[in-house]
Amino acid sequence: MGFARTCSVALVGVEGVVVEVQADLEPGVAAFTLVGLPDKSLSESRDRVRAAVVNSGAEWPQKKLTVGLSPASVPKGGSGFDLAVAAAVLGAAERIDPRTIADLVLIGELGLDGRVRPVRGILPAVLAAAEAGYSQVVVPEQTAGEASLVPGVSVLGVRTLRQLIAVLTDEPVPDEEAGEEGRPDAMLAGLLVPGAGIGTGLAAAPTEGPDLTDVAGQHRARLALEVAAAGGHHLLLSGPPGAGKTMLAERLPGILPPLTRQESLEVTAVHSVAGILPPGEPLVRRAPYCAPHHSATMQSLVGGGNGLPRPGAVSLAHRGVLFLDEAPEFSGKALDALRQPLESGHVVIARAAGVVRLPARFLLALAANPCPCGRHTLYGAGCECPASLVRRYQARLSGPLLDRVDLRVEVEPVTRADLLGQGGRGETTAVVAARVHEARTRSAARLAGTPWRVNSEIPGHELRTRYLAAPGALATAERDVERGLLTARGLDRVLRVAWTVADLAGHDRPDGQDVALALELRTGVARGVPVGAGEPA
Repeated sequence: MGFARTCSVALVGVEGVVVEVQADLEPGVAAFTLVGLPDKSLSESRDRVRAAVVNSGAEWPQKKLTVGLSPASVPKGGSGFDLAVAAAVLGAAERIDPRTIADLVLIGELGLDGRVRPVRGILPAVLAAAEAGYSQVVVPEQTAGEASLVPGVSVLGVRTLRQLIAVLTDEPVPDEEAGEEGRPDAMLAGLLVPGAGIGTGLAAAPTEGPDLTDVAGQHRARLALEVAAAGGHHLLLSGPPGAGKTMLAERLPGILPPLTRQESLEVTAVHSVAGILPPGEPLVRRAPYCAPHHSATMQSLVGGGNGLPRPGAVSLAHRGVLFLDEAPEFSGKALDALRQPLESGHVVIARAAGVVRLPARFLLALAANPCPCGRHTLYGAGCECPASLVRRYQARLSGPLLDRVDLRVEVEPVTRADLLGQGGRGETTAVVAARVHEARTRSAARLAGTPWRVNSEIPGHELRTRYLAAPGALATAERDVERGLLTARGLDRVLRVAWTVADLAGHDRPDGQDVALALELRTGVARGVPVGAGEPA
């Protein structure tokens, strides 16, 4: 009779649960039983592990073999348990010392020839192991860089099961052949979901993205973009086709500050689980940009899928930008499903297989035409849309959703002078990004010691009691509340935007001009504030 145990990790959403893999050998008819709520891909590991062990030069035990995955109440899926199952079996068969694997966490898929193939979700799995007190992990060689991002954990990257056996038994480690130089590594196929990346707007980000100088004119929209980036405010760009709404939104990630170390780990964990982490780039350092097509379903936006839910667009855009072009064309249910994550910064998805909590702290950018043909606001453009059709089209963006959008800007058609550059080009992305960084630094100093990072996260009660505007600055906003032009939530959002405008201008607290500009950006009604007000000289 032989017994051995080791550990692996089961992922529930983007959170990991350490699973103890136990192997028990008893005299009897040769059989291999796997218990502990495995799914189909995990149940098939019996054949993969047997072939991998034999092809790695080890002897398969001809006894009754039972492998248990504990805790048995946690659903387990995927092929990442193969390496731990093989090690436990070899420990029970005394091919390796069971004591050497008792405190190891092993993650990886096995090929029939014994090669160790990479799997998705390495970073959140190693994070879970570290939080549980484990300090040694074994992962596929291709994902060792991703696992090494977790501090305090010793990472061993192996290419084959034969190498792992040699390391654990103090034998010479064999040199395994790598793939041919110049050819794609077929082993990396396990890291990427087919079709992911480019289609979601989450392919490997270039070192230099599109620049704001490419946008002709649109001074008010550029100011709104800067305010959105500085305070983390949601943004609606409405206007006729060809005015530059999509160009502006695509340049929004470029002026966002670089991700902090903690934010990078959060984003990398989500992307690793989703299978869109670019090979060779274990850590995401730039704010992600996700732009799903308007035919996207509610499940693709907030998360879903068979079994345990997988991250949707709101989670893939975590700490970055979620851009919905042609927003009125999206399903009403899909749009209204965004309301909860816009407020809470996370999404909770309940399915029969379990409940998953996924991060979703993103900056929402919406782009919309004024009517189905897009020419409703243009004089003499020949719009033939009936008034009732225009109202129905604009009503597709529900009031509760728009109430959560801080900035609403009308993007006017580009003039001939702006298009030809006669009025001069606007500031570059680098200049605007530097100003946004300074504003973020001011707000971070003010919010130090609080759970909030940017102005858009400050609760309304705190804005009215702790972070007060200058005396008399809110007179216009208070009149709008009395007239029913602003809701209570709308007033709170105006205050948040006013603080961001003040941070950009270097003011200690918002004055009347800052609040007036915030009201104009919120309601779209001109308040007599010149373009550039609130910006530093």
